[in-house]
Amino acid sequence: MGNLFSSRAPVDMSGPVAQFVRDTIASDKVVIFSKTYCPYCQMAKEQFRKLAQDFTSIELETRDDGAEIQDVLGEITGARTVPRVFVNGQFIGGGTDVKKMASNGSLQQMLA
Repeated sequence: MGNLFSSRAPVDMSGPVAQFVRDTIASDKVVIFSKTYCPYCQMAKEQFRKLAQDFTSIELETRDDGAEIQDVLGEITGARTVPRVFVNGQFIGGGTDVKKMASNGSLQQMLA
């Protein structure tokens, strides 16, 4: 009968795409895995712009390995949705989470 939950192959967490994701997360204080047309991605980026905080943004739909990157992010964070936002190597959530953190001051504390 096959797997009812997924037709995807298992995610290779030791392969080059997973290594790229880990290296990217470690490469900057703020890393956002995003899609250019996603309003929640724009919401997340806007919070960092308001705080004059630089960030690295990986636009998944512009990459040939974007779907595989999303699979790896799903393994790391529990979901494939974008944005996937990391601060100091730690996953902090998506667009709504980042906006909430910015409004209650916890995002600024993480960036300090």
